[in-house]
Amino acid sequence: MGRRPKWGRQVDGVLLLNKPAGITANDALQKAKRLFFANRAGHTGALDPLATGVLPICFGEATKFSQYLLDADKRYRSTFCLGMTTETGDADGNVIATSDASGITEQQVRDAMAAFRGKISQIPSMYSALKHNGQPLYKLARQGIEVEREPREVEIFSYELLNFVPGTNPRVEIEVHCSKGTYVRSLAEDLGKALGVGAFVEKLHRSAAGPYEEKDAITLDELAEERGEDRAELLDHHLLPMDSPASGLPKMILSEDTGYYLRQGQPVMDLQVYRLGDEGDMVRLFLESGEFLGVGEITDDGRVAPRRLVK
Repeated sequence: MGRRPKWGRQVDGVLLLNKPAGITANDALQKAKRLFFANRAGHTGALDPLATGVLPICFGEATKFSQYLLDADKRYRSTFCLGMTTETGDADGNVIATSDASGITEQQVRDAMAAFRGKISQIPSMYSALKHNGQPLYKLARQGIEVEREPREVEIFSYELLNFVPGTNPRVEIEVHCSKGTYVRSLAEDLGKALGVGAFVEKLHRSAAGPYEEKDAITLDELAEERGEDRAELLDHHLLPMDSPASGLPKMILSEDTGYYLRQGQPVMDLQVYRLGDEGDMVRLFLESGEFLGVGEITDDGRVAPRRLVK
């Protein structure tokens, strides 16, 4: 039997997608992949079906640098509903407890939020994508299985109250800037516990991920309209450079000769090393022509060793 032909074309770069509500991050990825007729793609940090907003999708060779986005800070806007607790910590779950929250004031919310700034400990939700013995926790939770989760330290750089709407079930609109691994639903649940009334995430929107902001994001509907029938290449101008996930790293420009040896897998010497960083630091590597080579690591003898190179 002959080899099955590979589906799609080689597409390299990062698409900044504004994910709609009602679909998973993986659903959004597959739709984008089909629109671009791309043979390889991966998203960088899951968003629940309830959530909207910034979802960077790496195509082709850009997938080699997706870890920089997984490790990046994120920004969210969210609405918490007080006085109710759900199975999942968000509006997609069944309500499992209610309490009278009509007496909660804006000042009480502000005071309670203060305890969750800086470095805090969170216990991941059973409805998260974290894995236990190879199984995502949310799949176990749907089977009625609960396992012990270790607390994780995260950092909340800012956590601000945007609006407070009083009532039987007050709504709390917040904006948070947080480190990787932070669960906004855990922030909601912990705030509800601190206030003694319970809470869940009613709305969630990611406004930034690493260097990417929502003002630069595009929707699936906009892409589909622009593409038309079988014209995937019309969308390529929306792709950001392959090195953009690692844009926080120093940039190092190599001569063609030096770049040749680096591509052979050899550490190379360059005087720029001493001003760009110290041993163990990572740098983005370019040729003088502007071509992106990949990411390298500064070694103890002042050279740069290749770590992730593009083909």
